[in-house]
Amino acid sequence: MLARRVIPCLDTRDGRVVKGVRFKGLRDAGSPVELADRYQRDGADELVILDVSATTDERSHALTTIREVRRILAIPLTVGGGVRSAADAGALLDAGADKVAVNTAAFYSPELIEVLARQFGQQCVVLSVDAAEANGAWRVVVRAGSEGTTRDAVAWAAEGESRGAGEILLTSVDRDGTQSGYDLRLVTAVSTRVGVPVVASGGARSGHDLLAAVRAGADAVLAASIFHDGIASIAQVKATLRDAGIEVRP
Repeated sequence: MLARRVIPCLDTRDGRVVKGVRFKGLRDAGSPVELADRYQRDGADELVILDVSATTDERSHALTTIREVRRILAIPLTVGGGVRSAADAGALLDAGADKVAVNTAAFYSPELIEVLARQFGQQCVVLSVDAAEANGAWRVVVRAGSEGTTRDAVAWAAEGESRGAGEILLTSVDRDGTQSGYDLRLVTAVSTRVGVPVVASGGARSGHDLLAAVRAGADAVLAASIFHDGIASIAQVKATLRDAGIEVRP
């Protein structure tokens, strides 16, 4: 069993970190470089940066932010937002990303996943699945949470794996920013359907929430608000996991 990863997420817009509730009401949360440095020193295993306005603004990711963060970062970095082509992904990798997350463009053109996996390797491709519950199932939501679809989120995650995604970044839109705990049923449903690592996202408030997500099947746990707002540190979260018998990196 691989050690479980604890991953802070930096949602960015106009060069600043922002955070909201269910992708809305975004507030300023600080400098990407300063937060990345802080989380790395606190023991983060990886970092995720998502440009939350790139898709809705119909532009590519702000590469300057990635270059600035990469200069001080030694841990793996996943970057997403506005990736519509292999050229977009290549630009992010050249800027310092280790993995590239795709969402809306991959949903409407699933062959993009195959193209990226062939060109850059499966280990570089992360399928970001934003899911909202509806009538006992979960439907895919795209365009930074602004557009619902009828596609089953669990089936889409499985298709993404079959097309070459090496990891699933799974976010509950219903729980995002609410600090009400992860959607554990969603985590279990996707984790039991795919064979690639699943990163649980959306709703964490404490180390116990991250522990519950791991027990539900997550290979890694991602959080933002609890770290940005100082509710819990990465070191405290890892201690909770370790005390429960979950292997984590020092």
